[in-house]
Amino acid sequence: MSISSSVSNSINAPRAYRLPSLERPTVSGLKGAFSCFPSGVVAICSMIQGEPVGMVASTFTPVSLDPPLVSVCMDRQSSTWPRLRNANALGISVLSEEQGTMCRQLSSKFLERFNGLQLQVSDSGAAFIEGASATFDCTIDSVIPAGDHFLVLLWIQALKSHLDQVPLVYHGSSFKQLKGVVG
Repeated sequence: MSISSSVSNSINAPRAYRLPSLERPTVSGLKGAFSCFPSGVVAICSMIQGEPVGMVASTFTPVSLDPPLVSVCMDRQSSTWPRLRNANALGISVLSEEQGTMCRQLSSKFLERFNGLQLQVSDSGAAFIEGASATFDCTIDSVIPAGDHFLVLLWIQALKSHLDQVPLVYHGSSFKQLKGVVG
């Protein structure tokens, strides 16, 4: 018996199944498929002319350790992004699981977004939500047009993490809690 036949006989290869028909991407189909991917939620805030300006996003992604970079995606239709784009610095707050209601307030187009919220402001003007799991003081490195969004690459100038604060998770178009360690 050769080595190759011995190896191939001892491995249980997966069985091939016919893939169900896939659909062409539509806005509703994409939203449904994207909602299957769990993500954290961040507040992106800055003090601009003495007033807090901010929005929420679930498109935060770590990019690089050296140099320290993260990214977020901003909707081209956002009325808040043009104001934040010109800020000296942006504060990224990774929201904790107790901050779901506050997250809805921050994302509202009709409520006063910062009513009752505790903010911390860095010397750079970046604003952070009190009680966040992690905070990043960032400057904009580059803004890349990407379809109906802008991909914004941010350079981390300073950070702080709070491992005791469990992050807020967005999945299936609603907020969820993490439930223990798997594996």
